[in-house]
Amino acid sequence: MKIKEANAGALTNFEVLDFLRSRGASKDPTRIIVSIAPSEFKVYDYLLESPACNQTKEQVNEFLTRCKSYKLAKAEVLNIINLRPSQLVEIVPMIEESEKRFGEKLEELVNLVVEVLPEPPKKAVPEEEKNEVEEDTVDGKNTDEDKTETANPEQIDEDKTETANPEQIDEDQTEENEDGEQMEVS
Repeated sequence: MKIKEANAGALTNFEVLDFLRSRGASKDPTRIIVSIAPSEFKVYDYLLESPACNQTKEQVNEFLTRCKSYKLAKAEVLNIINLRPSQLVEIVPMIEESEKRFGEKLEELVNLVVEVLPEPPKKAVPEEEKNEVEEDTVDGKNTDEDKTETANPEQIDEDKTETANPEQIDEDQTEENEDGEQMEVS
């Protein structure tokens, strides 16, 4: 891949990922041999978890061709390709004045995105979280329900605001002396 014109426009995540792959980011698991900066590897790792990792040039070009009828701004198209919204609530913030501009056609646009652009990769659950989930469930049922005790709100208030009765205070602060008389203790 050669750069024909520098700063010609914004790149999609797919194009950045493709560029990093062409420089050898995917071929060096040790990350020592290839002349790619550590920051570029971080970008590469991020993009592998984004919708861009499953996209192809053909899919991106097909989407660009089919979405021309919607007259979207370049930034809107870029966001849609990068984020791949699959629901109406995900696409509305990406498009300025979406309801006013599209109305019912907005749902068609979401369907186009789902149809043309591939699904993002499934996020893997880390082993620690898997173990925690397995410990808390038995046969798909949450066992925390059995462990959880609900406290009576009145009981909680009583525990927090325990008031001593005056006789207790007197007993706690007084002692009997040798003669059997009550003395104050400070």
